Amino acid sequence: MGRMKLAVLTALAAVMLGGCSPLDESDLSRLALPVAGSDRSIHMWYLWLGTWIAVLVVFLLVFGMILYAPIRYRRKNVDDPAPVQVRYNLPLEALYTIAPVIIVAVFFFHTVESQNAQLEEVENPDHTIEVVGSKWQWTFNYLEGAPGGEPVYDQGDTANLPELWLPVNESVKFELISPDVIHSFWVPEFYFKMDVVPGNIPGKDGNNSFTMTPNREGTFTGRCAELCGVYHTRMLFKVKVVSADEYEAHLAELESAGQIGTPQGSTTADTVAGLEASGESDTED
Repeated sequence: MGRMKLAVLTALAAVMLGGCSPLDESDLSRLALPVAGSDRSIHMWYLWLGTWIAVLVVFLLVFGMILYAPIRYRRKNVDDPAPVQVRYNLPLEALYTIAPVIIVAVFFFHTVESQNAQLEEVENPDHTIEVVGSKWQWTFNYLEGAPGGEPVYDQGDTANLPELWLPVNESVKFELISPDVIHSFWVPEFYFKMDVVPGNIPGKDGNNSFTMTPNREGTFTGRCAELCGVYHTRMLFKVKVVSADEYEAHLAELESAGQIGTPQGSTTADTVAGLEASGESDTED
């Protein structure tokens, strides 16, 4: 009977959440996630959906037992004896221990599967962008270069947010580096983030890189998701996913503006809007 109830609860939870989608306009139907913007987002979505189903099953089961006990064993008369108390029941206590372990193990298994799918390498990606996270700004080096053949870059600060331009439906490899402390590159619409670890060179000292394909045009807000100092909350950037022609035109604009090369964290990396002296923020970090 217990197995039947669990099966019914699982089916009920699946039916309730089965109509959800990462592309739905309703926040409720997306289970509070932003609208997906990457080909890799689907893996995290299934993990998120499965977690909600498991949580709902546990909630319905526990809440059902909480309601069942006082209704089933309520006293009809003041002289009625109290129900028999269960103490030192080894099978029941074993269940209390084993069930959570099984739940955590299942979560762990699917988390690793999702992580492996997110980090799956792509041979010969269409574009390679070097992401430099430094206190407290971002620099994006487009390594494939502009029409002239030289790498170009986008850069900004806390007052003028930098922009990361990406071509829709074309694969992009992100190589992450930091000249100072640990940052974290996060675009919520991509359902993925990765730490930017100083001294960790992509392809040499570890896998500080990942590949994905943006599949929805639009303007998103990226941010640092690792507490990196006093002005961590202001370490933001804009992501513009555009057509291939607009992307190429932007690279040409950067070349015309003289933004050629691959900055690795400029001398203004410690300058924050509102502070006059560069390096003053170092004393506050």
